[in-house]
Amino acid sequence: MLVLLPPSEGKASSGRGAPLKPESLSLPGLGAAREAVLDELVELCAGDEEKAREVLGLSEGLRGEVAKNAELRTAGARPAGEIYTGVLYDALGLASLDTAAKRRAARSLLVFSGLWGAVRVTDRIPSYRCSMGVKLPGLGALGAHWRAPMATVLPEAAGAGLVLDLRSSAYAAAWKPKGEVAGRTATVRVLHAPTRKVVSHFNKATKGRIVRSLLASGTAPENPARLVEALRDLGYVVEAEAPAKAGQAWSLDVLVTEVH
Repeated sequence: MLVLLPPSEGKASSGRGAPLKPESLSLPGLGAAREAVLDELVELCAGDEEKAREVLGLSEGLRGEVAKNAELRTAGARPAGEIYTGVLYDALGLASLDTAAKRRAARSLLVFSGLWGAVRVTDRIPSYRCSMGVKLPGLGALGAHWRAPMATVLPEAAGAGLVLDLRSSAYAAAWKPKGEVAGRTATVRVLHAPTRKVVSHFNKATKGRIVRSLLASGTAPENPARLVEALRDLGYVVEAEAPAKAGQAWSLDVLVTEVH
């Protein structure tokens, strides 16, 4: 099982660990594309602060993120699972999983990123600010920048099992499963049961809880149909829509009654 996650906009501080070693990151096939983004981002943020802030879409209160990006090559690095914070990651609670579940997380979770493309939660990275929606002056739109290398690397990373796609739309644009991989991919929406409306905050929290439940239980469904069964066994109310034809992903709706 491969679980595709969005990053968090806010991130924990880098700390005082050893600096980034780009060659040590998972999915080495993304290495050249990573170096291209890293080089331009560091150069941009080490130069005109106002231009960098505009390009990155940062408010005045986030001005300090520019200086942080300028030092990405020398800043301390920590496991990505410690860097990413926010609603989904709070609900996932990687640090409080038992040892076996942490091992499953290391194998299964892949976090998408405007800067890194995608990383495992055990990959050591510095704290940064660069969303997939950014358009760098040289490289252009990052979503488009990542499509070609992702198309080569991600099908191999997906292996032969289930792909559980929990990414937001901006990050989903960087890689869309196709063909046989799409047929074993499931996307998830979280709906407020009485209204059938998407609730954004609870959407993130529920997705985090779903991933935690799967990791903690040791459940490893091999396809979307088995995922539906597994989630129901774990207490979730799930409605599933099988694709109309081959080469399309499954759509799952998880219904919740409480919004908090």
